[in-house]
Amino acid sequence: MREAYHEQLGSIGTQLGDMCGLVSTAIEEATKALLQADLGIAEQVIGDDVKVDEIRSAAEEQSFNLLALQAPVAGDLRTVVSVIHIADDLERMGDLALHVAKAARRRHPQPVLPAEVAGYFEEMGRVAVLLAGQAEKVLREQDIELAAQMESTDDQMDDLHKHLFTLLMSPEWPHGVATAVDVTLLGRFYERFADHAVAVARRVIYVVTGSMPNIED
Repeated sequence: MREAYHEQLGSIGTQLGDMCGLVSTAIEEATKALLQADLGIAEQVIGDDVKVDEIRSAAEEQSFNLLALQAPVAGDLRTVVSVIHIADDLERMGDLALHVAKAARRRHPQPVLPAEVAGYFEEMGRVAVLLAGQAEKVLREQDIELAAQMESTDDQMDDLHKHLFTLLMSPEWPHGVATAVDVTLLGRFYERFADHAVAVARRVIYVVTGSMPNIED
């Protein structure tokens, strides 16, 4: 009975790793759509989001079944509850990539980004993909050392976001309010994507050690 339970829990963990791979691809492709004003790539990202939602639903249903039927305690309970939170974080990451792709589609054939900020988003996209890849490795291998290192990677995203905001607030900003709003929202999407990736890592640390890392804003 317990062997079957742990097999089911392992299966859910594999699903979460797969889900993380999907959101990594989604933010990478959404960034391409944004930078290249590529409608085809944007549509692909939008269409593929359903795969993330399906995995999240399946993982959540299996987790609730384990809670209801197996009545896990101690470490097992910690794992099942964490799985539910991780699935939610990963779905939100997918949604944020979706928002980026929809912005590219909405403005097509015009680019969303002025040339002055395109480099920021290229780098933010790179950091987002890096964090998603690290989160996948953390999930699959329960690598808590890498999980802890993700905080410093997230700092890179925060720095980029702050510099971007400074540029938007400059009196010399020449592109008007509508473009500033688009850029502000897009910057926030990338920042939140990174935050959720780090939240996944913190949950894995909690599962392995029993202690939730301190959260610093």
